[in-house]
Parts: sequence; structure tokens; C-alpha cells
Amino acid sequence: MRQRQKGFTLIEIAIVLVIIGLILGGVLKGQEMITNSKTKNVVKDMDGIAAAVNTYIDRYRRVPGDDGVLATLQARGGSWATITAAGNNNGVLAITAAQTFTGAGGEPVAFWQHLKAAGLIVGNVPDIGAAALPRNAFGGLVGVTATGVTGMIGNAVCMSQMPGKGAMAVDTQLDDGVPNSGAVRATTAVAGQNTPPAAAAAAYSEAAVYSVCRNL
Repeated sequence: MRQRQKGFTLIEIAIVLVIIGLILGGVLKGQEMITNSKTKNVVKDMDGIAAAVNTYIDRYRRVPGDDGVLATLQARGGSWATITAAGNNNGVLAITAAQTFTGAGGEPVAFWQHLKAAGLIVGNVPDIGAAALPRNAFGGLVGVTATGVTGMIGNAVCMSQMPGKGAMAVDTQLDDGVPNSGAVRATTAVAGQNTPPAAAAAAYSEAAVYSVCRNL
């Protein structure tokens, strides 16, 4: 007698394929939900920093980072006693595009120290350099610049290392969804690096990475 052959039936194979499809669908859906959550956090952070700057101006009648002199600020007491940087109080926030994500120089450091000392954002007040900058939800840095980069006029808050899909979603939620127009603009960046804002990209690509800036 011939030995009976063993193997999977068509029904069993179909069931396995359905299960695999459900698992893959769940994974992709989960990744989409994570990206959406990170995008909402970035939007929230941009709104929060803009609100913090406006609150600071209302409270002290000065621009955070430009406020000075140092001894006068430290005399406010509390967390203010630990700050190490102040501005020249000329009404202009002196931060170049190259300093956006480095925190180098006087007023870039002062900007974050002043907001933290005032209790408007969280963080260790005396931190300097890049350590003074918050992290965004996508793992990049949160910076501020005042040079009107990417064609915008005035101060801007920027997020580095933004994936294309997230950058496009942020721009769409806050502005017009176009990287080179409106109040939100994006510079094509180098993956894994905190690329300073420069000329705005012509269009978004989901395969690219961006530094995204919004007017304060």
C-alpha cells in the first residue's frame, strides 16, 4: 500500500494567509497611529512655545533671550538665580540660522533659560548649548531662530529630524501643507542630523527628512 502523503490543505493555507494579513494590517495601522500621535505632539509643542513667548512678553515686557542684564534677571530670585545668560535688551532676538539647533552663543542660550526660569516650559534652567534645547516627538531638537529663514519674516520655532509624512501633516494642520509658503516652512534635511533651516523645499516627499519651522 502506498503511504499517504502529508501536508497542508488549501483551507489551512488560506487561514494562515488571512492571519498573516491581519497581523501585517495591525502593525501598519499601529505605525500610522504612532506617527499621528507624534505629529500631534509636535503641533502641541509649537503652539506651547509660541504661547510661552507671548506670555513672557506680557509678563516682563521683554523678549525672552533678549532680556537683560544678567544681574537684574538673577535678582528676580528662585530659578532666575541659576541662569547664566542674558540678552542686550534691544528688542531683537539675535539667533542665526546656524545657531538654531546648537544653542551656541548668548541669546540662543538665554532664550531657553529665560522661559524655563519663568516656569513657562520645563527643563533644567542652567543648561547651555544643545543640552538646553528640548527634544521633539520624532527625536530631533526644538530650536528657535530669528533671521527670517526659509523666506519667513520674524522669529520662528523649528523642529529637526522630521520625517516627510510627519512634516507634511504638521504643515497641513497648522498652515497650507506647502513647504515653501505660509507660516510653516520646511528645509530638506540630512537624516540623523539637526540640519539648520535654510531655503524651503519645493514639495514634501515621504522619503525625505525635514527641518520644519513655524512663525512665533
